[in-house]
Order: sequence, then structure tokens, then C-alpha cells
Amino acid sequence: MREAALSLFSRHGYAAVSMRQIAKEVGVQAGALYNYTPDKQTLLFELMRSHMDDLLSARAATGDSGQDAMARLEAFTRFHIHFHSQRPDEVFIAYMELRNLTPENFEVIEGLRRQYENGLEDILSAGQSDGVFAVSDTKIAAMAVIAMLTGVNTWFQEGGRLSLEEVEQIYWDMVRKSVAANP
Repeated sequence: MREAALSLFSRHGYAAVSMRQIAKEVGVQAGALYNYTPDKQTLLFELMRSHMDDLLSARAATGDSGQDAMARLEAFTRFHIHFHSQRPDEVFIAYMELRNLTPENFEVIEGLRRQYENGLEDILSAGQSDGVFAVSDTKIAAMAVIAMLTGVNTWFQEGGRLSLEEVEQIYWDMVRKSVAANP
């Protein structure tokens, strides 16, 4: 059910998908879905929360906290691109369907997003304290970097002109130059 909803939401948008369509995709009667979820909103929220939980867990498992700020920023850049490239539907929903969450659900997802952004902001602040980064506002810089890295999902195609590793290197060079005190 979750996979069907994820696929349908990413292709057609949350608002355009009905529980009947999800049921049809799964091969059950619409009423059977309510044995697994109370409503479509809960399903959307659970998909988004699951994505954010997976993102935060995977990021925590990278274990780069003992490195200097430049190495941590490179690890973050490569992690973000790689993690998101494997989850295009989840990324689309996590960023494009925020507007369809109830205020309570939005608050939870926004809190998880803030947690992730704060991790990058901490890296930028550490680099600024060490004199290796020069950014006027670490919060805005963190959001800009995340937006840039997430944008890879809108155009990258496996088997295209560049490999994912080449894209990661190019983006790492851009991120480094955008924040470095001495690019």
C-alpha cells in the first residue's frame, strides 16, 4: 500500500490521488485500505516521516563527527546526493507535498527537516570558527546548499553523460568554493 501510494503521489500529486486509486493499484477494495491507515493524510505523513527518519538515521551512521569541517562538509555533500539519488519518489513527495500536510503533521516534518538542516549548519559554523569557511549567515547557507544538492534529483539520470560519482565531485567543488574562506 505504501509503495503504491508513493508511486501514485509522486506521479500525479497527493491531491489528485484517491484512496480508490491506491486500492486499485494494490489490487484490493478501497475499504480494505482502512485496515492499514485511517486516511490518505496519515498515509502521506507516514511516507514523509519515514523518509526523514531514514535520512537522519543514515546521516548519523556516517560517523564523520571526528573530522575537520571541510572533510565533514564534503561527506555531507556526497551523502546527500547519493542518499537522495536512490529515492526520487520519496524526495519529490518530501519537498513538493509539504503544502498538503495538516498543520500538526507539517510541524513534525518541519522539525525533522530542521534537525537535518541544523547538522549542516553546525558543520558550517565549525568551519567558520576554524577560519576555513566564510559565509554571512550559516542558516541561509545551509538551506541553499541543501536546495542545490537536492536539485540533482530533478535532472540526474543513471547511464547519462556523467556518473553519480562525477556529479558528486562537481557539486562538491561548487559547494566548497561557495563557502570557503580562500577558494
